[in-house]
Amino acid sequence: MSISPSLFVNTAGIGDYSFDEFLDAVESFHGYPAPGVVIGGIMVNFALQKIPANILFDAISETTYCLPDAIQLLTPCTTGNGWLRVFNLGRYAVSLYDKYQGQGIRVFVDSLKIQAFSEIHTWFFKLKPKKEQDDKILMAQIREAGSSICSFEPVTIQPQFLHKRHKGRIVSCPICGEAYPLDHGRICRACQGQTPYRGVFMDIQSVPTLHAATVEDSIGKKMLHDLTEIIPGESKGPVYKKGQIIGAGDLCRLHQMGKQHVYVDDGKGPGDGWVHENEAALSFAAGMSGKGVCYSEPPREGKVNFMAETSGILIVNDHLLEIFNRIPGVMCATRKSFSVLREGQNFAGTRAIPLYLPQNDFEKALQVLQDGPLFQILPLRKAKVGILVTGTEIFRGLVQDRFVPIIRAKTQKYGCCVVHSKIVPDEKEAILSGIGEILNAGADLLVTTAGLSVDPDDVTRQGLIEAGAEDILYGAPILPGAMTLLARIGNVQVIGVPACALYFKTTSFDILLPRLLAGVPITRADLSRMGHGAFCLECKSCSYPKCPFGK
Repeated sequence: MSISPSLFVNTAGIGDYSFDEFLDAVESFHGYPAPGVVIGGIMVNFALQKIPANILFDAISETTYCLPDAIQLLTPCTTGNGWLRVFNLGRYAVSLYDKYQGQGIRVFVDSLKIQAFSEIHTWFFKLKPKKEQDDKILMAQIREAGSSICSFEPVTIQPQFLHKRHKGRIVSCPICGEAYPLDHGRICRACQGQTPYRGVFMDIQSVPTLHAATVEDSIGKKMLHDLTEIIPGESKGPVYKKGQIIGAGDLCRLHQMGKQHVYVDDGKGPGDGWVHENEAALSFAAGMSGKGVCYSEPPREGKVNFMAETSGILIVNDHLLEIFNRIPGVMCATRKSFSVLREGQNFAGTRAIPLYLPQNDFEKALQVLQDGPLFQILPLRKAKVGILVTGTEIFRGLVQDRFVPIIRAKTQKYGCCVVHSKIVPDEKEAILSGIGEILNAGADLLVTTAGLSVDPDDVTRQGLIEAGAEDILYGAPILPGAMTLLARIGNVQVIGVPACALYFKTTSFDILLPRLLAGVPITRADLSRMGHGAFCLECKSCSYPKCPFGK
């Protein structure tokens, strides 16, 4: 932290320097008089003029380029003492703020103001190569402009960024042996793969030393791992288990399986630094399993399968899954996130690839899973469904309604019940009245149908808004179902199903309904990601969900 000045701030120069003295200081500290550091110094000096006197202040830089050096030149705030924090937002801005209260001033280069200085504008927006810039004119314009190219605004820092940094407990990394803060995880960040170096400190290990005996010499000894037999088109599975003692009667079958040698337990093991596939798989499974997930024990052929402990929707931490699968020698394969599973259904499997996994890779994998779990199963609630069919032609009896039976069938599949249905004309007042009637019937999931297109007669959205709908998301990158609507009225979930559901057997409603029943929040970002895989093939015989749609 540093104390803001109480009496004098140099408004003619920069900090305690004249402009020319600051150029020399920049050259000494930064290597050359970089325009970015010079402008940064002007910004810091400007911020010092704006903050209250005699407060303890810290600093934030919103860029990694040049500006942090200016802050460290003109204030006691540095990255080393923790009083300067760098958030790489890509913006040329500095904030000085009260260390305890969080109120401060943010100063930034104003894109409009620098247009009055052509060379600064060209340099700042990189409109021509550096070698074509006129450094003398640029520096002269920076001197002339001073703080006139800056703007400022009051800011309040979020509470979590006001806390002092603490290293916490220091331990030795079990892989590299170097000291590191324990709150970084089971192993240090370098051994987690965050090192900038190309394998300099990697412990290159070969294969473990195992005892391979001929099948004739293996009689009376224990198998070191499961042995799998494959009969094409009929079966695949372990016929010998780890720890099983090989007898004389096994020789013929081993030869039929193509085995001339087998790994046997000689009592010595592979030595230190190795983890057996079964031990690894069970450790991975324990770290991957979340709510509603169970897994098979003991491992079969070194693999553990995951099952749904209860019926529900599968949630996969796909980011963590990718990081885990990047680690050499380990794998996990799973069904897609948001798959609907029945109790006891298999959905994923994990294992170590080699018979013995290097301890280093084992520790890395467990470190990744500390941010887990990878999987959880969320139960689907049995919603009380209200259906509002909009359409003047249906209300008048000109067209027979087919929406109610469609929505009823799709929701009843998940154990929901329809508590009330209503057909109303395309009139806002009628829609508003129908919604109220359905909510009074106790519905906690409101499904509206049709009335969501761009036609002037389609006023369902306006009716929902007047009924108090909030958090409205209109439109989804799903075909069919582009004009889907999501919202809520109080605690009641709302989904607007476009008219395409009358023609297509499967639409956006089928993709989104399980998520709503599981209470999974759906944001605009979630909808955006659904666009990849949300194009229905319109097969003559629909096999959804056993198809790519929505995957």
